Amino acid sequence: MDKEKNYELLKAEALKHGMTLFGVANLTGVELNPHPEIRTAIRDLPYGISIGYRLSPRVLATIKDKPTLIYKHHYKTVNWILDQTAERLVTLIQQLGGDALAIPASQTVDWEAQVGHISHKQVAYLAGHGWIGKSGLLVNPKFGAQVRYATILTNLPLKTDIPVDGSCGTCRKCIDACPAGALSEKGWDKDRCLAQLKKFAGIRGIGQYICGVCIKVCDGKLE
Repeated sequence: MDKEKNYELLKAEALKHGMTLFGVANLTGVELNPHPEIRTAIRDLPYGISIGYRLSPRVLATIKDKPTLIYKHHYKTVNWILDQTAERLVTLIQQLGGDALAIPASQTVDWEAQVGHISHKQVAYLAGHGWIGKSGLLVNPKFGAQVRYATILTNLPLKTDIPVDGSCGTCRKCIDACPAGALSEKGWDKDRCLAQLKKFAGIRGIGQYICGVCIKVCDGKLE
């Protein structure tokens, strides 16, 4: 079975289960800086499948200057959908004769550094979904930062995509909206962002490191 046919079969499966974006990155020679827990397990998996699920604009509209309870629930639900779809793709890959490992959409392995097993946005960028914006998030040309991602690493031969040549230009919407003052033309101040996330986690009913403010304003319409 050829690379393009494999690609189309997996893409069709992803879209069937509600994914908005599907792309494949060639990870040969790419330093992913994986968490030690998975470093050996991914050594011979040269393709990175990036799947993206668009967040609900109606839910994001409830966010003003802090996360809302309905956003928290939506955030968790979207992560669950991404993880379920990733595992479905792993099953299909195995049926096609390949091997694969699904990387959870939102599993923090280092709380202070706020990182997971690998960087989903790095793979998403290499898979052609967008560019890294001033917020430090992946910005898709159509949906902005309003997409969450999961990754499947595999050795199944696949057609690969190429990175998007884009930028935020003069747009400052995320910088102006950030409640922590953690964003500037120079980039993302992780420490300021994390301090604000800790404050938001203390809001009754939130209980986790989420914000959503810069995601809400980054809708793909650059100013």
